[in-house]
Amino acid sequence: MFKIMMIVTALAGGCVLATGKASAQTPAPNYLPNPDRFFFDPDPDLQLLRKDLRDQKRQIITANIALTEEQAQKFWPVYDRFEAEFARICDKKVPLIREYSQNLDTEKYFRERAAVEAALMELRLDYIPIFRKVLSARETALFYRIHWRLSQLIDLQLEQSPLPLAQPLMPR
Repeated sequence: MFKIMMIVTALAGGCVLATGKASAQTPAPNYLPNPDRFFFDPDPDLQLLRKDLRDQKRQIITANIALTEEQAQKFWPVYDRFEAEFARICDKKVPLIREYSQNLDTEKYFRERAAVEAALMELRLDYIPIFRKVLSARETALFYRIHWRLSQLIDLQLEQSPLPLAQPLMPR
């Protein structure tokens, strides 16, 4: 468990550090939103980010779930199908975030985002018995805990807002 926390903390720290210059390097930061700025990089950068994060997810899962050779042969094809379906559903978040960043239709965004989150939860529930065929109950629970945390980190990376949550708004 400690190992998982260290990896997740390091990954989160890397995401934070990769988001830009430290505030000490800029003279007078302006945290007011820029209406021309999207919440994330253009699609080619987003595709690269997704590939990197998928690779990192596999590495973190491999490092934290001790699979036998037999389990690994059965687990990874199931994982790949799960991830493909998970990514297909998550792909619906990107246009939602884009639209919200331009239109700010809060109610529509949250209703549509809730539908995406519900679909992700349904997928997770559907795959529990499938993962249980190749993993123990404990290993399945550990996999879901790791996957859930990594998914949250990816969401944070996707939804980088021009308004930092930890800093107050500063006048122009």
